[in-house]
Amino acid sequence: MKTSIKQVLESTAFDTDFTVNGWVRNRRINKNLAFISLNDGSCAGNLQIVVDFDKIPEENIKGIGTGACLRIKGTLVKSVGQGQDRDIAAKEVHIYGLADGETYPLQPRKHSLEFIRENAHLRSRTTVFSSVFRVRHALAYAVHKYFNDKGFYYINAPIITASDAEGAGEMFRVTTLDLNNPARNKEDGSINFKEDFFGKSTHLTVSGQLEGELMALGLGNIYTFGPTFRAENSNTTRHLAEFWMIEPEMAFFELEDNMALAEDFMKYVIKYAVDNCDADLQILQERLLEEEKAKKEDERSPMPLLEKLNFVVNNDFEKVTYTEAIEILLNSNHYKKKKFKYDVKWGIDLQSEHERFLVEKHFKKPVIITNYPKDIKAFYMKQNDDNKTVRAMDVLFPGIGEIIGGSQREEILEKLETRMKEMNIPTDEMWWYLDTRRFGTAPHSGFGLGFERLVLFVSGMTNIRDVIPFPRSPKNADF
Repeated sequence: MKTSIKQVLESTAFDTDFTVNGWVRNRRINKNLAFISLNDGSCAGNLQIVVDFDKIPEENIKGIGTGACLRIKGTLVKSVGQGQDRDIAAKEVHIYGLADGETYPLQPRKHSLEFIRENAHLRSRTTVFSSVFRVRHALAYAVHKYFNDKGFYYINAPIITASDAEGAGEMFRVTTLDLNNPARNKEDGSINFKEDFFGKSTHLTVSGQLEGELMALGLGNIYTFGPTFRAENSNTTRHLAEFWMIEPEMAFFELEDNMALAEDFMKYVIKYAVDNCDADLQILQERLLEEEKAKKEDERSPMPLLEKLNFVVNNDFEKVTYTEAIEILLNSNHYKKKKFKYDVKWGIDLQSEHERFLVEKHFKKPVIITNYPKDIKAFYMKQNDDNKTVRAMDVLFPGIGEIIGGSQREEILEKLETRMKEMNIPTDEMWWYLDTRRFGTAPHSGFGLGFERLVLFVSGMTNIRDVIPFPRSPKNADF
């Protein structure tokens, strides 16, 4: 039976035989001994294999270099060398696959993140990226554990949909029509989607929220956690065309309940990562410190990664209204000295620079902004009595800006229909959504968290393409 390297590194069973598998991170020969650093992805640490040529002929390990895949059987012994407290004294070395040292890209030297991005099919074998993806796993597990322990039900929202939840129109079309000769209407020559697979125009989902609302207004508290898609032509370090969303919806929740849940949820999943990914977070913290040496003093993070994560967990989030946030920005020296790229006035959609100023410079802690102007928010948000604002909330984090967006949903049928007409959203196509307001309507709330932005924050990485295994972005759909 094979044993993971993580288990061997934690074992106290010295003088016991183990069988381990993994990929070579490094190899060196010193006189009559070979030292092979092996990693199998189970943890951040490498296991040193010592091959004694008096017991295993040097010919048996010929060609083994960085990237090779091996099975090792040997005895766990206390190490006499520096840098580790244990070795495996090899009894058998089996080569699963060699890696050509001339062409294998990930040689044992420092590589830039951009270089590793260009070789993304191999990046799970690197120290930094294997740590990122183990942290990602821990956060995903924590999401499910949190909601399960709170009595929420996990719902799978459809990936193919005929509705645009955000009203943004930036969606990927799904069709089986012949792109070179699609079916067309006789009257005006437009595409006849009645001939398509679903009998109507369909797209990849931008959000599972609307379907989540249907389920919450019957099951009480639910959450979705699945892939979503945006056809935004945004080639930035913060945008992906395919990403994962966590979207809880709660019946009988008002805005204040929604905010409390969002804060509690964020603290829980971050604490889970801190408690269960210490070695990986230490590696990522060191990477971030090294990266920031090249930055100007005022561009560096105010605290190391682990300190920042614990700070979020241990402090209450600041809560302000949108109107109060605008006043803070207008009265700031940053605004008066014209350091903002984008203008500040009531009614604007806050830009990332505004959000980060509030979090990083003014409050110096996570911030929840509420009661946004209705004209910059989606149709489904509950309107306040002032007829100018809606019961929306955004959670802002340092280094990220908005990490959660949510609201209390409009449960009054007449108000919802009026708002949809104002925003040119066809009410006849959304009859199923409006039915939840016709039959037993109830106050309810929810929010959306882009999972990759959470992983970005917790890992300290600075490019969102580095926290998802196979990033999809404009002109990039490799693997």
